[in-house]
Amino acid sequence: MSTFLYGGNISANGIRQHYLRFGGADASDGDPVIVLPGITSPAATWAFVGERLGRHFDTYVLDIRGRGLSSFGSELDYSLDAQASDLVAFTNALGIERYSVVGHSMGARIGIRAARQQPAGLSRLVMVDPPVSGPGRRPYPANLPWYIDSIKLAMAGTDANGMRAFCPTWTDQQLRLRAEWLHTCDERAILESFHGFGTDDIHADLPKLKVPALLITAGRGDVVLPTDVAEFKTLISDFQTAHVANSGHMIPWDDEEGFYRAFGSFLGASVST
Repeated sequence: MSTFLYGGNISANGIRQHYLRFGGADASDGDPVIVLPGITSPAATWAFVGERLGRHFDTYVLDIRGRGLSSFGSELDYSLDAQASDLVAFTNALGIERYSVVGHSMGARIGIRAARQQPAGLSRLVMVDPPVSGPGRRPYPANLPWYIDSIKLAMAGTDANGMRAFCPTWTDQQLRLRAEWLHTCDERAILESFHGFGTDDIHADLPKLKVPALLITAGRGDVVLPTDVAEFKTLISDFQTAHVANSGHMIPWDDEEGFYRAFGSFLGASVST
């Protein structure tokens, strides 16, 4: 049985924020969970994760500004600070008093920047393979044209076969979903977020985290290396780590069940069933 309840829009932090809700208030194994997808992942592409989390938690999957059905525009601020403020404003607008954040890639960096503010409601932070680039650090290993060229193709109209050249290991279902939604990613939002991977210093934020944090890393990825995990451990006071050996950066796409097992009981209950 599906745990999907509805999609909604709310005005928060001066923009329209679109979200998908799963589970609802009756899914009470722990605090509500806010899912923040990555740089070119509208909420709809993370609905399958929302479905699983919704078995146990009241779950919200957000469209980050400039993606999906949330606000976009030529004058909109696409900075990491603005994205982090969106998260805090979203929970305040919906009256969510306590919540956990699960952020993937860029979404993990948003969660880190928001946690630096020490918002009263934040109870846990899960960082899924966050780019560890920044000032004076090695660059994020992805290439910008990979994002921009695929977005332009999606904007012109394409299908799963068109997306296959960019994501050759994905299933037909995964490719169809990306082909359907990628055109909703504002190119300027992607450009500014990608640039921010090199200019935003999330490592300076990490010592200010005052909630338990879990870092989930990919076994076949090169975004977070063992030396990065060791550094995170020195910077975060309440820190756990988990490793999904049979996955690349898009962990739940490559090993969905391994992704859920990596959470253990960190969120308050196991999500592996």
